[in-house]
Amino acid sequence: MPIYEYQSKDPNQSCEYCLDSFEVLQGIKDPPISRCPACGNGVKKIISWCRAAVVESAESDAMVERTVREYERAGMWSHAAELADKHAEKTKDQSLKTRALENYTKAGHRVDNLVEGGW
Repeated sequence: MPIYEYQSKDPNQSCEYCLDSFEVLQGIKDPPISRCPACGNGVKKIISWCRAAVVESAESDAMVERTVREYERAGMWSHAAELADKHAEKTKDQSLKTRALENYTKAGHRVDNLVEGGW
């Protein structure tokens, strides 16, 4: 039986179980589930990463990602931007740097001077 991954359709109305993603063992002919088994909110099937081909990130990277997401959900754009920016500088992660710049903008900061400095 294949394992399928699901996650919340609306992160603002999700529980801890369906916020990131969760796995369900289902038959190929079984219909996809539409509701989180824990909170009942709508979920969608997502494309899974091939775990054998993907290098898992360090636990510290995952912790930073969760914390940035929590700050964003709470509207704490400056906190999210600062944490993402510092971690992006350390890891040289361009997508995280872009996310930091977006959060700085949402917080009302000018980012043109931040972009010029680069790494």
